[in-house]
Amino acid sequence: MTSIGWLNLLANLAGAAGMIYLLPLGIDYELRILLFYGIVQLMVGRYRNNVLLIWDEIRLIIISHCWFFVGVLLFFKIRSFSIVLCLIVLTISTALISTVFARYSRIWFRNTFKKNVLVIGIGHTAEKLWNVCRGNRFSLMDVRGFISCNDTKRLPTIYQQEEVVKEHVYSFDNIEEVIQKENIQSVIIAIPQIQKRDLKMIVDTIRDKVKEIKVLPSFENLVTFDSRVDDFDGLLMVSTAQTEINVWVRIGKRIMDICGGIVGCLILLPLYFYVRRKNHQSGDQDPVFFKQKRIGKNGKEFTIYKFRTMVPNAEQILDELMEKDPAIKEEYTKNKKLKNDPRITKAGNFLRKTSLDEFPQFINVLKGDMSLIGPRPYLPREKEDMGIYYDIIIKMKPGLTGMWQTHGRSDVDFEDRLALDEYYYRNYNLWLDVTLLVKTARTMLSGVNSGAV
Repeated sequence: MTSIGWLNLLANLAGAAGMIYLLPLGIDYELRILLFYGIVQLMVGRYRNNVLLIWDEIRLIIISHCWFFVGVLLFFKIRSFSIVLCLIVLTISTALISTVFARYSRIWFRNTFKKNVLVIGIGHTAEKLWNVCRGNRFSLMDVRGFISCNDTKRLPTIYQQEEVVKEHVYSFDNIEEVIQKENIQSVIIAIPQIQKRDLKMIVDTIRDKVKEIKVLPSFENLVTFDSRVDDFDGLLMVSTAQTEINVWVRIGKRIMDICGGIVGCLILLPLYFYVRRKNHQSGDQDPVFFKQKRIGKNGKEFTIYKFRTMVPNAEQILDELMEKDPAIKEEYTKNKKLKNDPRITKAGNFLRKTSLDEFPQFINVLKGDMSLIGPRPYLPREKEDMGIYYDIIIKMKPGLTGMWQTHGRSDVDFEDRLALDEYYYRNYNLWLDVTLLVKTARTMLSGVNSGAV
């Protein structure tokens, strides 16, 4: 267990003790329940060093607290309905406290618990790793520098033509000094095309100088969200994409859609009157909602609802714009949207920037035409452009949000959106939906423009 793990364990036990103390069970029962709570958290593996993402931590918190709740009911013979209700509140409260502390302990005590990392590599993989470490503070990985293998005679077969990383770059010949100077605990080898002989040379050079060595292998485009790594008698085996979604998962997804749809429609009602008032103030008397045909599950078309963000006759205006300006036609043909679309109204620009224009789609979610999370709802005229992706994407209901909205939004071109939607289908599980919902909320709050769907 790591140092940050011990801190979280003690904090979680203190929080749980305060909550358990409120149960009218007697000090003996309460101490045993507290001990059971700590044992369950340890058994699930909450405080180990193998959790690098907040989503994985939240999943462990949910699992551990569900087991805690069930275990208390089974082993402590609680029969009183009022105490069961108190136990539900206790479980939810301790789970929330654990989540908050797990997140912020890594911010408050970052300088104390962070892990100094040295990356071997200066190409695109190294740059991606650096960006992930900077954006993912939960992992506590602080990249202190990069090692170039291009200018050393010790590794003559390694040469990275594209030197993407330019800052804090050191020669491999000076790696021992860098490790000592920067107090490096972990080295990550980010050269996917590295040969076995060179990898052995690097590992032999630094194995006694750092606590751990990690390698980024060369199947970046293969590994999926729900991948699993197995040691098959000395062989590294990666289990990746699933292609079937069982009936229980579908039921769970629909239940989540109904709950989310109800909440969304409750928010939609006052939002509708607000948008209507704003439109009338600006002299816009046209309908608040915009209706359009989209491709649904199994290729069946349905009517999608959105807040209208464009001027009337937007499709006709688009045809005229593309006819007059070849650059606009090329941009729309490639991306199926315009970055600076002149058809967007003043109110519509605000709605799109905050993604509030999507809220009427909660009606589609309740009706069953759409899901909270899913592929982009494509236009019928885009069917031909979808190519080989079409047959895969239509196997799921389109979503109010999805992979492309949380992985680049308006910066993602049409081809990449299709690839992300296929990825979503092949790697689907309910936890992926939860992750994308949270990411969507964070993206909306950040105010990044999502562009039109």
